[in-house]
Amino acid sequence: MSLFARSFLLIALLILSAAAATYQLYRIYEREPRARELAQQTVSIVNLTRAALVNADPVLRRDLLIELNAREGIRLAPLTGSEALEPLPDDPLFELVAARIRQALGAQTRFAFARDRVEGFWVSFTIDEDDYWVMLPRERFQPAFGAELLGWALALLGLALAGAWLIASTLSRPLGAIAAAARAVGRGQAPAPLEERGPTEMRTVSVAFNRMAGDLAAMERERAMVLAGISHDLRTPLSRLRLALEMSGADRAAAEGMSADVEEIDKVIGQFLDFARGDDEPRAEGDLDGLIAEIAEGYRRRSLEVSWRGHAPGRIKFSPMAVRRALANLVDNALHYAGAPVEIALRSDGKRVLLEVMDRGPGVPPEEAERLKRPFARLDEARSGRGGAGLGLAIVERVARAHGGGLELLSREGGGLVARLSLAA
Repeated sequence: MSLFARSFLLIALLILSAAAATYQLYRIYEREPRARELAQQTVSIVNLTRAALVNADPVLRRDLLIELNAREGIRLAPLTGSEALEPLPDDPLFELVAARIRQALGAQTRFAFARDRVEGFWVSFTIDEDDYWVMLPRERFQPAFGAELLGWALALLGLALAGAWLIASTLSRPLGAIAAAARAVGRGQAPAPLEERGPTEMRTVSVAFNRMAGDLAAMERERAMVLAGISHDLRTPLSRLRLALEMSGADRAAAEGMSADVEEIDKVIGQFLDFARGDDEPRAEGDLDGLIAEIAEGYRRRSLEVSWRGHAPGRIKFSPMAVRRALANLVDNALHYAGAPVEIALRSDGKRVLLEVMDRGPGVPPEEAERLKRPFARLDEARSGRGGAGLGLAIVERVARAHGGGLELLSREGGGLVARLSLAA
């Protein structure tokens, strides 16, 4: 889960918990005064009803009851003892109201939430020897949470959640920029400087990261300049050695051996130059199929058994020289350490274009695969001891990362190695 999502969910959960706690506290602290008010109203209505019935003219008593029902929603009925009664709900508010009414009207007062299926708040009282029920509408005992209040509550909750989104995005945005810049540094790219603003801690991190990225870029440039300078200076005496060897008239076998050594040294220098050059070539849409066919044809002209199959999913953006260099390194590795035949497979998994160079050599132990992609790393057994500077796979890994992909060294079914170079489609 991303930092933004986690921060937003935690803040939103805090807001919702606070809202629920506030509502619960409101209910608790509002219950006592509300119960007192409801009980007082009920006692007043019962006393007024009793007084009206006692003092009213018997002829007008029926009209009085009708008026009370019409204006106040109050109904009166005799208590017979055979009516079907529904008890009050198990709610603290009704318990407080009932207790206060009994304190005022007497312990014999009875209550019901419905009488003979007629819903209401029924309270018993006595006139001389006769018992009666008086009914008040239930609405008087229900919280006054109308649509307007609910709308305001939802609006405030929405505003609070919008604030939570703003706070979470403010926290995660600079960290996301730092993470993206760190990924760029990991791919060997120079990221754009981070904005050095915001809270003190974030500003300090941005300043430190910018300084670190600048130092790494300077070190990389210096290393590239040193490698390129040394490699360039070495090729001049090598050319003189090659020329002197051809004109020396030495024994043919010895001359061929020394010439092979010179060629091997020249290849090592070429790797240094390739590693120092990096991947600064601009990317453009190109024909990857044509590039692979051209590379394979070059090997076939030298009588080396290199075949290829598959096709790219249309034209993709890549650096032709960098990809050519990476693929040639993989094929040269396979020919050098495993021998012919070597197969090149081109396919796509929907998100990436996969270039696989396959051989039938001794392979690479899985636990050594990651280490071999580092500069100057060598394997001591099957694929080692035959020359090279240990930069070939490091160059391929750098090219793959610059193209949003990677390099994998996998065991091939039936024996051998699969060197898989992936490029972002």
